[in-house]
Amino acid sequence: MFLRQLTYLIALDHYRHFSRAAEHCNVSQPALSMAIRQLEHELGVPIVRRNRRVLGLTPEGERVLAWARQSVAALDGLRQEADFAHEVAGGTLSIGTIPPAIQIMPLLMESLRAAVPALHIELTVSANTDILRDLIEQRLQMGLIYLDQVPADGSFETHQLYSEQYVFVAGSRMELPSRKMFSWADAAEHPLGLLGHSMRTRQIVDECFTKAEVEPNVLLETNALELLYVELLAGRLATILPVAALPEQRDPANPLQIRRLASCPSPGVGLVRLKQAVQTALMSRSWEIATQLVLEDALTV
Repeated sequence: MFLRQLTYLIALDHYRHFSRAAEHCNVSQPALSMAIRQLEHELGVPIVRRNRRVLGLTPEGERVLAWARQSVAALDGLRQEADFAHEVAGGTLSIGTIPPAIQIMPLLMESLRAAVPALHIELTVSANTDILRDLIEQRLQMGLIYLDQVPADGSFETHQLYSEQYVFVAGSRMELPSRKMFSWADAAEHPLGLLGHSMRTRQIVDECFTKAEVEPNVLLETNALELLYVELLAGRLATILPVAALPEQRDPANPLQIRRLASCPSPGVGLVRLKQAVQTALMSRSWEIATQLVLEDALTV
């Protein structure tokens, strides 16, 4: 059994297509197919369900895949340890973040690179549940997520960075009452653009509208914060977002109108990583730096 066979299997599961997996691994399709068949022969179990294309993995294949991911991740960690032993100030860190926390990432990355100048960061923006899954499958090494959805089974280490504060936001062209505090009924009277239902932010907002017994006027649902920002600044829609997710106010002539929301929950957002007996030097140093960030005061209005 060779490491390349395990790498090929991980790629095949990701792309579910022999040609695309082979292209990703920089080998020919026959070479990749032969390597997978050799792995099946060596282990004595069918791994891939085939027809003219990959139909998925067998139950045995799923177990082999989990073992392959652990082995490849362990080898990557060993390589990074060797790099640190040779005083190479670098390595690769894979981080997943929820969309409402995307504005926090430049602060985190700046702090990490100050300590590890040659650090290569792979950043993924995903929903809470997707980040937790990718941490378990070791596709990610660290996440920035809502901590209330982290399983309480001891599989993860967490560190809270801040508590979210939700606000009603509109562009300068939308007419709003002058008061600084809105009820959820006030918010429901305006045309809204909100994040999609798969996002924990939206689920919290929906719970607040339900508790207030009002129906919001939602005209746009999207997982793209950039699209919400466009509609917001154009004055076509208002939105409800955590303070951490508000866009930068670059145009003094078009300032955002921000209203605090009454009876608003304050869910904790923070760092999470898979609990492991041994962490790489890079992961240990990155976690130490990330957990020293102080954000609470900067994320209130």
